[in-house]
Amino acid sequence: MPTVAYLTNQFPSAVESYVVEEIKNLRRRGVTVIPCSARHHPAGLDSELEGFAAETLYLQTLRLRLWIYAAILCFVKFPALKNFYSRALLQRNEPFERRLRALLHTWLGVYYALLIKSCGVDHIHVHHGYFASWIAMVAARILGIQFSMTLHGSDLLLHAAYLDTKLEHCKFCVTISEFNRQHILKCHPTVRPDKIIVRRIGVDPSLDNLSSLQLSSDSRTLSMLAVGRLHPVKDHAFLLHACRLLKNRGVPFACVIAGDGPERARIERLIRDLGLQAELQLVGHLSRQHLDACYVRADLVVLTSRSEGIPLVLMEAMAHGRPVLAPAITGIPELVLDGKNGFLYRPGSLEDFVARVEFVHRSQSTLSPISRSARQHVLQHFNREKNLEDFCNLLLENASPSNTLSRTLEHPYANPILQ
Repeated sequence: MPTVAYLTNQFPSAVESYVVEEIKNLRRRGVTVIPCSARHHPAGLDSELEGFAAETLYLQTLRLRLWIYAAILCFVKFPALKNFYSRALLQRNEPFERRLRALLHTWLGVYYALLIKSCGVDHIHVHHGYFASWIAMVAARILGIQFSMTLHGSDLLLHAAYLDTKLEHCKFCVTISEFNRQHILKCHPTVRPDKIIVRRIGVDPSLDNLSSLQLSSDSRTLSMLAVGRLHPVKDHAFLLHACRLLKNRGVPFACVIAGDGPERARIERLIRDLGLQAELQLVGHLSRQHLDACYVRADLVVLTSRSEGIPLVLMEAMAHGRPVLAPAITGIPELVLDGKNGFLYRPGSLEDFVARVEFVHRSQSTLSPISRSARQHVLQHFNREKNLEDFCNLLLENASPSNTLSRTLEHPYANPILQ
């Protein structure tokens, strides 16, 4: 079985449970997986994630001797890295700051190669197309092995720096929706179509039971739930302004926002400014058990993001048999079939969003068929067990053990000490 280095920008992360599940599934298949993180892990992890943190290789824990050696190798290995330097410094119209970051990430890539050299790594897989993917690409070149990557949403649609080069040099690219795949092929026509592979994420098929499909019998107050990081891309301000419109129109509702992040103070101020203290509740990051309880109590789960892949929160809500309302963007219509298993609104349209919420409020007693269809669609197409199996099969097919000699790094002065 191969040895795989699995790199992310930050690991472990409570909001990216699918990375942990992929690692666990690979290990069950006999693959040796080395979790790696470009950044330190966040505080406040649960016991399982703390266990993963204890075994994770962190790039920001710099070892001085390897740091110096990596800087030397950036020059010594110039012929191997020449096309990366050329792309970073000379091609396209990249901002100056981005070019400097690419140089830094090239050095980090060489440093990363030194960190994992003695582990006999056969393949590097990197999750997300952010700066960690450049690091993985450089490390793979130095080690003489291959790398692959997974693209979700904003790493493809909003922050696709140097994605052309990463796609050119990766063994394969996994993405989570057909929308993403078509976007990649349209924007990067020189990429081989068979290199871009759709492998969806999913939810646990035993997440809930049919008893939770019963919707609230109290139709007087609509209970809404929004789950997600308090980050500008999630556009909670749009949700708050929609709630103000609902209140103006006399719709009785209560809205819980679960999640935490850098926008919390701004959202709290906006709640006060809009006079929504009685209707809106920020509950912060919730444990799995408490979040499941929120799903069960919700009459409608809403999403107002400006950019997404296919959000896990929508899958979870639908698996719980909850009606969902989300913008018709990116890959979301592959999950939410408007009027059949959930509802979509025109992106950016407050009026359309509010009209859909009012419809759900009026129609609560008739939404059971939509709730059942939502759960059935998720279990059929977004089943975590099946999709994890497909991902692991793909990685095993492509991560065959490499020639040991091709991994050898020649120190210009002496063999490196990797302790």
